[in-house]
Amino acid sequence: MKAYEFHYGPTLIAGSGAASRLGETLPTGRCLFVTDATVRKLGLADAALDALGQAGIECMIFDAVEADPSLETLLAAVAAGRAASSVIGFGGGSPMDVAKLAAYLIGSGDVLDEIWGVGKAKGQGLPLALVPTTAGTGSEATSVSVITTGGSTKNAVNSVALLADWAVLDADLTAGLPREVTAATGLDAMVHAIEAYTSARRKNPLSDFMAREALRLLSANLERACERPDDLEARGSMLLGAHLAGIAFENAPVAGVHALAYPLGGHFHVPHGLSNSLMLCHVLSYNMQAAMPLYAELGAMLDPALGLLGTQGQAQGFVEYMARLARSTGLPQCLSEVGVTAGHLDLLASEAMKQERLLVNNPCPISEADARRLYEAAL
Repeated sequence: MKAYEFHYGPTLIAGSGAASRLGETLPTGRCLFVTDATVRKLGLADAALDALGQAGIECMIFDAVEADPSLETLLAAVAAGRAASSVIGFGGGSPMDVAKLAAYLIGSGDVLDEIWGVGKAKGQGLPLALVPTTAGTGSEATSVSVITTGGSTKNAVNSVALLADWAVLDADLTAGLPREVTAATGLDAMVHAIEAYTSARRKNPLSDFMAREALRLLSANLERACERPDDLEARGSMLLGAHLAGIAFENAPVAGVHALAYPLGGHFHVPHGLSNSLMLCHVLSYNMQAAMPLYAELGAMLDPALGLLGTQGQAQGFVEYMARLARSTGLPQCLSEVGVTAGHLDLLASEAMKQERLLVNNPCPISEADARRLYEAAL
């Protein structure tokens, strides 16, 4: 039996209205509540804040988190929460990433510049609860926080010390999300599951199980959630799928799709899920020879009709299935639709090479020349 390690992640609290149970969970005292202005404006946090207040927990609200949160934002959140005894991250991946690292820094007293990278954060953070309002990032299940540290440069802290104590999946919070957000975040979660399943490092039977179930849930409910935004059953399945995908890639890390997606976010401010969607099928095709048996397994699972074909047909059918699903959402399908031109290809390829922590997980190597060809194909 091949040796491996597996981390299951935080205690899960799920169900309609689950966010209102936070007051029963967190320790008494002051809580740093990390979110963004849109979540506050839409009133998504109101029920949770009311329940926390009734439980005697004083919330210090920090709602200045932006997309691709900056180092300045993280440090401001840490300063705002110095007196906190617990932290809540409430929103998409950005508020949750800020909350994870703020909880760790406040609780441990560590110096940020000394913990960038993998496994360097070894202290004890504050009690942390994470509440996603989109079904995509899986950040509530992972031990990584990605921060923009200057211009388009992103740094990450990756350590089990950042894992949340509780993750709350409340489908009510995702009902009514715009179609484009539902689509982009849902495809992001599917990429997490696919890359975990084919990861060249730390892939194991449990991560495979989580990835397959995540992909099954997400593929069965993405179009339904796009077409019927208030369908709580579909929304709940999407949240669970995204969470399972998060657990999968926490243990079997993501790879080439993410490596090529990050420069699109950094330089063109393309939402992360859309960036992944734009590069997905091109990277899948590039990886075909190395990952064909695994793609075939996923293809036969998602489309039973592919089971009548051989391994190559099943694998190619999987790539085509994902391409059809992405088109059905109505999202942009080409880099030219998000402002990328041929003149940007060298820059993007060079920037992708900086994502070494992701590239090493790809089923086959991606050189700078390979990355340029993949971007060119996606134009």
